[in-house]
This record gives sequence, C-alpha cells and structure tokens, in this order.
Amino acid sequence: MTTDSRDTHTHAQTSAQQAGTITPVRPATAEETAGQPVMLTPSEVVLVKVWQIPVRVLHWTLVASIVVLTVTGLYIGTPALALSGRVHLSMAYARGIHLFTGYVFIAVLIGRVIFMFTGNRWARWDQFLPVHRERWKLLLPSLRYYLFLDKEPPPVVGHNPLAGLTYLVLFGMFALQAVTGLALDGLDERDGFLWFASGWIYNFIGVGMVRFIHHLIMWLTIGFVVHHVYSAVLVDHEEASGEVSSIVSGWKTLPKDRVPEEWQ
Repeated sequence: MTTDSRDTHTHAQTSAQQAGTITPVRPATAEETAGQPVMLTPSEVVLVKVWQIPVRVLHWTLVASIVVLTVTGLYIGTPALALSGRVHLSMAYARGIHLFTGYVFIAVLIGRVIFMFTGNRWARWDQFLPVHRERWKLLLPSLRYYLFLDKEPPPVVGHNPLAGLTYLVLFGMFALQAVTGLALDGLDERDGFLWFASGWIYNFIGVGMVRFIHHLIMWLTIGFVVHHVYSAVLVDHEEASGEVSSIVSGWKTLPKDRVPEEWQ
C-alpha cells in the first residue's frame, strides 16, 4: 500500500469512526492479555471501544435511580417510622425524593432510546431486535449457554441477541413503570399535566391494579438486576474480555479474529 493510499484509508476510517459506523480498535498490551483464558498473545488480541461515554453515563445513572426508587418505594409502601411522630415529615421527604428520581429515571429512558438511533453500532436498536440473520443464528447458542448446555458464550462484541431481547422487554417494563408512577402521582391533581399524560390508564384498570403493577415491576426489576450482575460476571470469567469493567472504561479485550479487519 502506498503512502497516499494509506493516508486515504486512515482518513476514511477516522471519518467513519466519528460517524459511529466503525468502532475504534487498538492493539492490546501483554498486561491486558494476561487474563485471557487461552493465553492469547498481544498480536492475537485487540481492545475494542464498545460503550460510548453517554451510554455508560446513562447506564450508571439508571442504576443509581433504580436503587433510590427501590429504597424510597419500599419505604412509602411500608414506612419504617409509622409509629413515630416524625412519620409525616419522613414520608414527605421519601415521596419527594421518589418523585424527583422518577423524573430522572424517565429522562434516562428517553436518552437511551435516542442513542438507539444515534449511538455506535453496539448501542443501536438492531442490537435489541435480532433483525439480521447472523443475530438470529446466535439466539439458540445464547439460550443454550444460559441454560448451561454450552460451555462457551456466543462470540459477540456487544450484547448477544438474547440479552438484547431481554433488555428490550426491560425497557417496556420501565416505560410501564413510569406511566403507572405518573398515574399514581396524578391522582392528587386531576386537572394537571400528570393526569392528562397518564390518567388514561384508569380507563382500563383501577387504582389498585395500577399500584399492584407498579410494585410488581419493582420486584421484577430486582430479580433482573440479580441475573444481570450474575450473567455479566459469568461471561467476564469465561471470556476474560472485560465484560464488567467495560461499562466503566468502555473497552473490551477481544480475540482479533472476532473483530472484522475493516475495524482494525
């Protein structure tokens, strides 16, 4: 390859990376490949920038909001200070924090949906819906791995297709959680915006059912978090790819043959 053609290739690759069509990749060092289960050499491994900064910020903001919403929600449902004279003040604080964090939660959901269409290849909507043939082919291997029928996880860079579908269902649950939360808050002011935005749900179900759904999704979310952490640690242990640390750093350590040549 001549100097001019190399320069042209580099310029095209840089432009594509800025457009989000190519994931930045750099060679791995000996220290970064030391944990690989098959002891790959640095020449056989590359670091791939999978998760962008906004995606990581949205992820951890969502984690924090779920923790706060769960703690305050449990308190609102069963106030620990119910026999104390401070119960009304404590409940007011808990409810105020719960409502504010709920709006943060909704903002994170909106932001993540935006990045489904504007983020890099691993943040895009087709990572959640397996519309491509190669993603469909990995659905069964993903299921077999989670059922302990296969020892190795499917060879993917971002989310495997089964995990992507699970996150899509989770987003649907979160959207319903937001609607039921707004509807419950809107009961206090039936001529306000919240009632206008969410009061329609009472045309289909009663207040008791709305409250039940709101609480049920909280417990389902807790169950998902347990499984999510377990799965991430499991895959990280199996692949030594930085599955867990990548949501902090953005980088994964992957075998070179898993990364297409045009990204390198």
